[in-house]
Amino acid sequence: MIGTLFLVSVFSQTVKPAVLPVHADQTTEERIKEREQQVESSKQERDQLQANVSDLQKMKEELEQEKADLDAYITRLDGDLTSIQANIEVLKGKIEEKVEEIRVTTEELAEAQRVQDEQYAAMKERVRFMYERGNTMALEAVLGIVNFGDSLNKARYIEKLSEYDRNKLDEFIAQTNYVAMTKELLEEEKQTLDDAEKKLEEEEEKLEQLIAEKMAQLLGLSADIASKEELIAAYENSIAQSNAEIAALEQAIAADRARLAAENRRSYDGGLFTWPCPSCYTITSEYGWRTHPIFGDSRFHSGIDIGASYGATIVAAYAGTVVASSYNASMGNYVMIDHGDSLYTIYMHCSALYVSTGTNVNAGDSIAAVGSTGNSTGPHLHFSVRLNGAYASPWSYLG
Repeated sequence: MIGTLFLVSVFSQTVKPAVLPVHADQTTEERIKEREQQVESSKQERDQLQANVSDLQKMKEELEQEKADLDAYITRLDGDLTSIQANIEVLKGKIEEKVEEIRVTTEELAEAQRVQDEQYAAMKERVRFMYERGNTMALEAVLGIVNFGDSLNKARYIEKLSEYDRNKLDEFIAQTNYVAMTKELLEEEKQTLDDAEKKLEEEEEKLEQLIAEKMAQLLGLSADIASKEELIAAYENSIAQSNAEIAALEQAIAADRARLAAENRRSYDGGLFTWPCPSCYTITSEYGWRTHPIFGDSRFHSGIDIGASYGATIVAAYAGTVVASSYNASMGNYVMIDHGDSLYTIYMHCSALYVSTGTNVNAGDSIAAVGSTGNSTGPHLHFSVRLNGAYASPWSYLG
């Protein structure tokens, strides 16, 4: 023990101040308790993930009750699609958060292990020095005693050094426990991330199942000869309601314009439109007369269908004011924009709407996401242009 008198300089030179990822006034024991709480919190997060999981069987059972009414069926199914999509967005956010937490914890673990390694190296050096010089130094200390008072001072000093040694050992043990808890936290966070990714895959599969069921249901209507006329009438009534809704919006806007001073009116300057779906240029159905995909007869198609992937971004084709951001059983989730001079664009079958009525937008601003709501047999954007109360070819403005 007397040899420790000389070793304090060796240890103090070997051990550098620890730079830990915590506040300076926190003890290692407090940090260990904090890690334990974080581990428990991560376990609870995994339990809460179940709240973002859809009950597909229940959805299907409720949908069966609505099949007799086409509009009611589509409306309920679209609500289910929206619910699943919301769950998917929550899970994506959780995954992003967890990836960041894992990154931070990994850095904290590396720093904690670095401090632990330095402490261990310093202790090994101290033990080695005591083994080589301990007896010699003890003898020198005894022979160097001048009087009784001198011996008491040296004894107290040696006691202080022994206490210093014990504290350093306690610090090393505590740091070792902290490293172990940080490793456990990292494993818990990785497990939570894995669970969230699995739940996300499950929700995306459910989304695809419902879209496929909707497609099969709508396409199957054309094969039901006995009720075909009734279904066609229901479909045409739904389209008529959509057109009436659009016409009513146009009339309301026209009335508002009449009350405005001429200098305050929005005016279309004749510029070319921006492509409304930047990620896809595939046209699955052209503007004009076509064979209807559900009923198989010849019908006028009021816009162009762009076959983009589910969730793809939809942008405003030109600057204007959003006059409708709503839902309709035929159009699904849709946005309608006023560009001035009785010129409007309409974006149908969206999975999500990012703008509200009254919002002013510029060409290229994100306004919605591609979906399959309303009378739709698969994810796509139906893009329409109306001029003076009638549909016009989008190609006249897209160039």
